Amino acid sequence: MSFDLIVKNGNVILENESAVTDIGIKDGKIAEIGENLTGGSRVIEADGLIVSPGMVDAHVHITDPGGVRSEWEGYETGTRAAAKGGVTTFLEMPLNQLPATVDGKTLKAKFDAGKNKLTVDVASYGGLVPSNLDGGIQELDEGGVMAYKAFLSTAGDRNLEGDFENIGDYELYEGMKQIAETDKILSIHCENAEVTDKLGEIAMERGETSLKSYVETRPVFTEVEAIQRSILFAKETGCRLHIVHVACPEGVDEVTKAREAGLDVTCETCTHYLYFHTDELDDIGPVVKCSPPIRDIANREKMWEQLLNGEIDFVTSDHSPCTPDLKDTDNAFEAWGGISGLQNNVDVLFDEGVQKRGMTLNQFADAIANKPAKRFDLAHKGSITVGKDADFVFIKPSAPYTLKAEDLEYRNQISPYVGREIGCQVVQTILRGETIYDSEQGVSELHSGRFILDKNN
Repeated sequence: MSFDLIVKNGNVILENESAVTDIGIKDGKIAEIGENLTGGSRVIEADGLIVSPGMVDAHVHITDPGGVRSEWEGYETGTRAAAKGGVTTFLEMPLNQLPATVDGKTLKAKFDAGKNKLTVDVASYGGLVPSNLDGGIQELDEGGVMAYKAFLSTAGDRNLEGDFENIGDYELYEGMKQIAETDKILSIHCENAEVTDKLGEIAMERGETSLKSYVETRPVFTEVEAIQRSILFAKETGCRLHIVHVACPEGVDEVTKAREAGLDVTCETCTHYLYFHTDELDDIGPVVKCSPPIRDIANREKMWEQLLNGEIDFVTSDHSPCTPDLKDTDNAFEAWGGISGLQNNVDVLFDEGVQKRGMTLNQFADAIANKPAKRFDLAHKGSITVGKDADFVFIKPSAPYTLKAEDLEYRNQISPYVGREIGCQVVQTILRGETIYDSEQGVSELHSGRFILDKNN
């Protein structure tokens, strides 16, 4: 057989093992896997490198169309950062863009905003908000969204027309019933809005300004209660459920119990919950503020245990950037709550998981690619298997570097990982057989990415 490309002699993470082998690519697909393949129009030598499925980051925020947030993160810079970080596909959330993606019209606006700007493939979420229970959910389904997103915590700015909005219990119930009819997943940000908002008000009235105080206003039980409520409603309605960015082991425990009881429920955590801890937050500053908050070291290490034993299904970035001025404050309660992390999922997780904690290569590939692709029905993504898209990330192990702001492809070069030594490097990213990033040439100027629609996935 002749191939468009052969990747030779890499340590390839296959579905059930890893092996030094070759991969033959034809027409953007994996055509053959085996030793000593020949007949390639192009050959990439991957000796000494880990060849992993490209990351499928299931939680990314892009602000095209942006409105007043047009300077936050666009498709151009966001997908370039993904490519440089080894992410070949991501699922984009229905916020923080303006207008939020809540019906057919706003979904089309999002697709129009991304035309000819994508370096990686992008699948889209639709929102569940109080205003779209009368047809909006169905329009999103028909438009090809892969899943839906809702907030139980307070979300959006009511002073901005078209911004996202959190839901109450009735909207959760009715929305779940409608989404169940589409057979798609509802992903939920789980925090008890009434309690966390009030605790935040009290802390600010007392003059609290630190990130540690911010964490204390969002205690573990407020996350757990919202997860329990979501699971109860899912059981009642038959809605497929996914809990996003779980930040505490107790929350994971609730998902595990629900799954053991036969419910269709999964959860993710984020790279930052597996890396940072509360006691270092104030030294780093508001660039590391997020919600739910980053908790203590014991919490972090238990989350690692749950990831390694399979209770946490996969890991995402929850890349939620903003302009620097929204982080430039001494008052943690006033700072924007979101972390820029899309570019440093793969290297940080490989270093912290595989190199430092004994995570197997297959566990690593499951956490970044295989499991999110399966959960969101991305049939051609997520594993190095004959017939799937030829999406790879090449990782150079035991190759430490210190991240600098100028290394970042983001529109705004801020990230809590800046200044950190990371013990491995992403050296090449391939999307459907084409190199979209390599460490010598940088990110490709070609816009090889595509929108993935449910109807033609």
